[in-house]
Amino acid sequence: MKVALVGNQNSGKTTLFNYLTGMNAKIGNWPGVTIEKKSGTIRGTKHEIVDLPGIYSLSPYSIEEEISRSFIFDEKPDVIINIVDSTAIERSLYLTTQLMELDTKVIVALNMSDILENRGISIDEKKLEKQLGVKVFKISALKETGISELVTEIDKKSNSEHIKIFDENLENGIAKIKNDLNDKHSRFIAVKLLEKDNRFSKLNNSKTEEIINEISKFYDTDLEEVIATERYAFIEKVKKEAVKEKNMPESITDKLDKVFLNKWLALPIFVVVMFLVYYLSVGVVGSATVDWVADSMDAFGEWVGGALENIGTSEWLTSLVVDGIIAGVGAVLGFVPQLIILFLCISLLETTGYMSRIAMLLDKLFRKLGLSGKSLIPFIVGSGCSVPGIMGTRIIENSDEREMTSMLVPFIPCSAKLPIIALFAGYFFEEHSGLVSASLYFFAILVIIFAAFVLSRVKFKNTSNSYISELPLYKMPSVKYVAKDVWEKVIAFIKRAGSIILICSIVIWFLLSFSFSMEYGVDIEESMLASIGKTVSWVFYPVLGQNNWGATVSAIQGLVAKEQVVSSMAVIAGLAEDVEEGSEIFAQGTPFAGFTAAAAYAFMVFNLFSAPCFGAIGALRRELGSTKKMLKVVCLQTFFAWVLATIVYQIGSLFENGVLNIANTLIILVIIAVVAFIIIRGIKNKKKGCTTCPYCNNCK
Repeated sequence: MKVALVGNQNSGKTTLFNYLTGMNAKIGNWPGVTIEKKSGTIRGTKHEIVDLPGIYSLSPYSIEEEISRSFIFDEKPDVIINIVDSTAIERSLYLTTQLMELDTKVIVALNMSDILENRGISIDEKKLEKQLGVKVFKISALKETGISELVTEIDKKSNSEHIKIFDENLENGIAKIKNDLNDKHSRFIAVKLLEKDNRFSKLNNSKTEEIINEISKFYDTDLEEVIATERYAFIEKVKKEAVKEKNMPESITDKLDKVFLNKWLALPIFVVVMFLVYYLSVGVVGSATVDWVADSMDAFGEWVGGALENIGTSEWLTSLVVDGIIAGVGAVLGFVPQLIILFLCISLLETTGYMSRIAMLLDKLFRKLGLSGKSLIPFIVGSGCSVPGIMGTRIIENSDEREMTSMLVPFIPCSAKLPIIALFAGYFFEEHSGLVSASLYFFAILVIIFAAFVLSRVKFKNTSNSYISELPLYKMPSVKYVAKDVWEKVIAFIKRAGSIILICSIVIWFLLSFSFSMEYGVDIEESMLASIGKTVSWVFYPVLGQNNWGATVSAIQGLVAKEQVVSSMAVIAGLAEDVEEGSEIFAQGTPFAGFTAAAAYAFMVFNLFSAPCFGAIGALRRELGSTKKMLKVVCLQTFFAWVLATIVYQIGSLFENGVLNIANTLIILVIIAVVAFIIIRGIKNKKKGCTTCPYCNNCK
């Protein structure tokens, strides 16, 4: 039996799904789109359950709503579980009234029933059943109560009962149209024909048009608005009959919002919160946790090396295993404790409801940049990994806004960039590593704001300025959910280390250990890798103040996977102990010995804003819909990163040594002048409505 789980966003749908499936869900994408699809088997049964995207109606106003409706019509689930936030029943029942019109068994699950009393709300589920014509159960997905009765109901046979919720004129019209339909869900389709829904336009005919015109005479507005008004009138009637509310004192959520959404305090609090996240994950707590991982990897490498020597393994094979595989993969795994803390902090902020408020808070600023609060969601997801962050832009309806957001998401420091930040910040800014790491996060926000400002005035002029979202109640995070979320992200990171990074580390070791004449054990400066790196290292001279072939090769490796930057540096440096603190990587005699603090910060900036990994580039290709567009974006990102890193290094060198390279300064000034010219012209032309300049779309 196939079961569909349908409900609003923030209604507890995911928590219920995880409990029903025992957190053993299969995750993929819906056919043709990059929105996540979750399916699993309900524990103790053979019932397949599919978690549909969070929606507010079955009208096709967003891709999520279209997916949910298509699933119901094309996949034909046997049962629909409609999870309803019982603390916001009026909003939730709008979707319920549409589900009631389907010829599919519907079960309503009133979630969060455990907190109804605290909010002064009383719901009579029996009266609600009578009003809606479907079975209703009170549950708490978080407390795991009432769910067994809900699952038992799935197997029970019941006939769908269509309750009449509209006025007499609409009901008569619906009945007439239904008589001419032989399709399943005929009542739902009849309503959609009245609303002139494009999906069902092929079922329209002259008789249907005549009925629609006849009904329209009774109203002063279009039938879609009339139907929506009638739904809300029915919901009010249901609520009056089955729901009782008491006047309660100010809730904890209201009290907290007075602080977190305060006009003057909201942004400073957000800055402090995000600073603490990075300070904890990269600073004091995070740094303290990597020691035992580093010691473990060192001991393991020594043990494996000794074991291989004892059995007579050749020198090159021992070097491959110890200096290539264990060194490369181990260099990245050493940062797992810091990633766990970062993922934990982000997950706690999301599950408590704080991140939803940040989206609303930044909406006003984002709208001035051609984005909306919806764009913040991909940015938040992108802090874990850029790939799902870019894929998450599908929730944005406006094409220009969606395209611009997908271009900017890779600028957010993702988990793959954390090892780079942790390595350089921990070694060159040891006493202030947490502060330096947090500064890069806020630097990324400023860069995103600047880039969005420029793009919205030069390239993307038709962006959306609307954003509607609900603020969930503040909740204590579910330990199970947070643990699962952190576990999945950490495992995904480790899998990358065990696959892509493993292969890349072997390639780096091979190029480092052999010359072009295939001689093994050559001096590092005579290796194939050094020769390749020296050929292109001049590109990074303005960024690093030196021709550093090791850093150049490592940065290029970042295109494969950003974690590979650290892994590549570890292999090149002939890694041994304490790679996480950089004492071996940046030691005298290694290709990285010439790094200064200014060069270190500039190198972090370049890797933060340059083209993302291959996985994210592939996601960009899918979202932009064109290889040509993707290549332009990747080149633009890399050039932009190079310019920023050059500026950072030159300014940093001025403070560090009191010397500013004149040639590089001139290059920077020219670039800044060109960018400033484009911005100013774009703003002026937007205000004047120019139709002849080369910077607006009207000329094309």
